[in-house]
Amino acid sequence: MTSTQLPAVGRPPADGRELRPPRRVGFSQTLGRWDVKLSPYLYISPFFILFVVTGLFPLLYTGWVSINEWDLLKGQGDFAGFDNYANVLQSAIFWKSLRNTISIFLLSSVPQIIIALFIAAVLDANIRARTFWRMGVLVPYVVAPVAVALIFGQVFADVGGIANTVLDKFGVDPVGWHSQVLPSHFAIATMVNYRWTGYNTLIFLAAMQAVPRDLYEAALIDGAGRIRQFFSVTIPMLRPTMIFVIITSTIGGLQIFDEPRMMDQFGRGGSDQQYLTVTNYVYQLGWTNKNFGRAAAAAWLLFLLIMVVSMVNYFLTRRISSAEQMTKNVKRKKVRS
Repeated sequence: MTSTQLPAVGRPPADGRELRPPRRVGFSQTLGRWDVKLSPYLYISPFFILFVVTGLFPLLYTGWVSINEWDLLKGQGDFAGFDNYANVLQSAIFWKSLRNTISIFLLSSVPQIIIALFIAAVLDANIRARTFWRMGVLVPYVVAPVAVALIFGQVFADVGGIANTVLDKFGVDPVGWHSQVLPSHFAIATMVNYRWTGYNTLIFLAAMQAVPRDLYEAALIDGAGRIRQFFSVTIPMLRPTMIFVIITSTIGGLQIFDEPRMMDQFGRGGSDQQYLTVTNYVYQLGWTNKNFGRAAAAAWLLFLLIMVVSMVNYFLTRRISSAEQMTKNVKRKKVRS
């Protein structure tokens, strides 16, 4: 239709057809469009609202407290700047607590992940009463940490403890599980491993069950045994889950509080602070010494340490997995050529 054949405005077309008036979009249709666009954000908004209220706001508020003098009753005092951070960094007790925290973290997280992987591989196999054993590994996780600390505190008692009684049967001298540095760290790490190994086991088990069984069948046809399948098929497929578990174990291990706090009846981290952790040090600064500014500064230093260690773990794990993938690709090219 040319421009001369177009009907004039307000007149019907020449062929007798009627012009339809433009349709107006109703409110229900507009509401439906808004529902499609906004509903995904509304569904996930509770998490972010709770995170802002219970996570982000306390973190920022703690940062504000750390640069001020703060009293329990009077509240905010004079502006201190970075003096609280300087005082914490100059404290010998802080560095001792940091040493203890890192030592307990290494003694707990590293064996914990290895043991959890092994138990998950056993539970993933075709064994009898699998449901019973899978539920059993989670029982220590639901036990109250205070109860675990009290029980293991008696197991590792310096006098009359079960551990020293067993060592005495083998002719080994009694160990000062509370008085010595490394034995006390080992005792606390044992409590942590007892509680959290089952939790990480179920995470690894869920990831193992998601691995396609065709890969195991192909590996079996190629002559790979169970051990070879575990290291060549299972472990590579669990890399994302392992990154998650390593990072969460790092965050939890550096924030350990209950076990060292309940190691003795006073909760001071030992007579010479031999098992005092950073979180216990923050607690003592805040509630024993009533110095909330320094306590907040120590908490922020711990937060920065956790961020640094978590990022290092993440990049190292990603780099190792990338290097292994490149090596496999090179081997495949050589085989094809």
